[in-house]
Amino acid sequence: MPFEKVTPEKLSAAVTRQIEKLILRGILRPGERLPSERELADRLGVSRPSLREAVAELQDKGLLTSRAGAGIYVADVLGNAFSPALVRLFADHDEAVFDYVAFRRDLEALAAERAARLASDTDLQVIQTVLNKMEAAHGKRRPEEEARLDAEFHMAIVEASHNVVMLHMMRSMFQLLREGVFYNRQMVFKQHTRRSVLLDQHRAINAALQARDPEGAREAVAAHLGYVEAALADQQKAARNEAIARQRFAHEQTR
Repeated sequence: MPFEKVTPEKLSAAVTRQIEKLILRGILRPGERLPSERELADRLGVSRPSLREAVAELQDKGLLTSRAGAGIYVADVLGNAFSPALVRLFADHDEAVFDYVAFRRDLEALAAERAARLASDTDLQVIQTVLNKMEAAHGKRRPEEEARLDAEFHMAIVEASHNVVMLHMMRSMFQLLREGVFYNRQMVFKQHTRRSVLLDQHRAINAALQARDPEGAREAVAAHLGYVEAALADQQKAARNEAIARQRFAHEQTR
């Protein structure tokens, strides 16, 4: 008969599984510091030796890392998504910029459609809260703040789609964007007129999500990232024109 004796699960195994799920679901994020050993053991209701055993196992799996005198952190599980050589290749060729935006448009449109159908009320509250912060930051004329909130808004939608593979893939892509591999996000928000258009586009995305309109959410995201793509193309063209103008100016000065 295909039956085996049931054995009680070790406490450390239950702790390991709980922390793994928090990392998998994107609740614990790369670089985030865990509470102190005493506090975490109290929260989990386990002994400190059981907690240490679980932490050691998670470190062996590469999910947690210790920093001398600083505590235990979630490991940079996104760091190996792309090889350094491929990252340099992305950074050195303009075509990667537009492929990146096209990739985001396809995946985020799908994420928005899923979020409109599957997001909980709390997920939608998170998205609304980030949009409220964007609106508050809009009048401050700080493109770096709006760029940061823009990334948070888009990641909140991906999180609300409740697809863990998509979540970690997009976090990896946004990590490259934060590092300036594809383009400088702040440049997209530099012009006040463009910032106003972008804010309206984010409002349209949010409105479709709050109305739980999958098709409307998909279309709003696609329109928004299409606008970003056009803005980047305009920036590249302006940069090329400026380089040519400087050559002409330098030549005129020598005549």
